[in-house]
Amino acid sequence: MAHGYDENKDRLLKRLNRIEGQIRGLGKMVADDKYCIDILTQISAARSALDKVAVELVRDHAKHCLSGHSAAGKTDEKADELADAISRML
Repeated sequence: MAHGYDENKDRLLKRLNRIEGQIRGLGKMVADDKYCIDILTQISAARSALDKVAVELVRDHAKHCLSGHSAAGKTDEKADELADAISRML
């Protein structure tokens, strides 16, 4: 079964790899006793990057799942699933 993000999978993986590097950098900042505010700034940047990936996944899910199920009468079920996903993000 194809997921809604299949078309963007490479781009999403690239972004997630970049975020992984940011997280490793945060660990290095703590290990190197960097200034707290600088660490917090980088945490905010990593969180923002993750939020952007999540929004892309929600967008892909909406395009793929909601449009594909509207004819099958599952729109309400998929809309609830989407709302639950957004709720978890918040």
